[in-house]
Amino acid sequence: MSTFLAVRQVRRPRGTPSAEDFTVVTESLPPLADGQVLVENVHLSVDPYMRQLMNTGEAGTEGRAIGRVVESRAPELPVGTTVFHRGGWSTHAVAGAGEVRRVHQAEGVPLSAYLGVLGGTGLTAFVGLTRIAALQPGEDLFVSAAAGGVGSAAGQIARLMGAGRIIGSAGSAAKVAHLKEIGFDAAFDHRAGPVGEQLAQAAPDGIDVYLDNVGGDHLAAAIDALRPHGRIAWSGAIAQYSSAPPAAPRNLADVMFKSLRLEGFLVREHLDARERFERFLVPHVQNGTVRASETVVDGFENVVEAFLGVLRGDNIGKMLVRVTSTEDWSGRP
Repeated sequence: MSTFLAVRQVRRPRGTPSAEDFTVVTESLPPLADGQVLVENVHLSVDPYMRQLMNTGEAGTEGRAIGRVVESRAPELPVGTTVFHRGGWSTHAVAGAGEVRRVHQAEGVPLSAYLGVLGGTGLTAFVGLTRIAALQPGEDLFVSAAAGGVGSAAGQIARLMGAGRIIGSAGSAAKVAHLKEIGFDAAFDHRAGPVGEQLAQAAPDGIDVYLDNVGGDHLAAAIDALRPHGRIAWSGAIAQYSSAPPAAPRNLADVMFKSLRLEGFLVREHLDARERFERFLVPHVQNGTVRASETVVDGFENVVEAFLGVLRGDNIGKMLVRVTSTEDWSGRP
């Protein structure tokens, strides 16, 4: 029987994860049952939230992937169909027809974009801006971790929505330069000085909306900068994924005094927005108005290092692992 490679977690890390927390195993592919397909993965997603999965030993077994059907016992998904699934870090996946979603790749759009700016990453940004924060034309926006996948999508989507001033924080001078290239009005390196002071300089008149991917000092700075009745859409807290949670913001009471609204959300609870999101964004990706910012690591053997790189902030845009190039796709496991 054919085999496949998979990454499995072998221990729970204390603090920052390391490569020794994982191993690569060879497993046998089970025979397909009726209604199942065998998928050869082309791209795998590595994301900060997976650090949370390491606390329960699930890292590697859950994760977004795009691949092509190489064997099928599901008539609606013939061999060659491109699909999205959440089967984790492996070269192949067996899934039921109800566990995958067909990807309709638009002309001129790279397949990898459907895990990045047109995938759950971009959808997170879209939902945060449209449903949670209800960003209005002319309103000023601050995005933390803005050079990451969600952040870089958010800045570009906000521009299309007619936002006023768009400000981003990032972790290096190179990332700050990237943000300005993709349309941010101002950006700063959060390692270069206190976040609150830098945000006040970038937005001296304040902000209306904050898309939070970090928490901690970024959240406190945003609360200071927000005008009355401002909104916070909280989609991530990378500042605490590998360390103890920071103390509550010193100015949390200002959420009450300034009549702010803070709402956390999980994109999986808003999948009904996908069709509207794709109708809105695909044409802009096709014509180049929106850039599919991504960092692509080649080779399945580099999945763990790519994941650790996300936690270190090595990536600009979405971090992906290319398992099999579309040009070299064999059609066979």
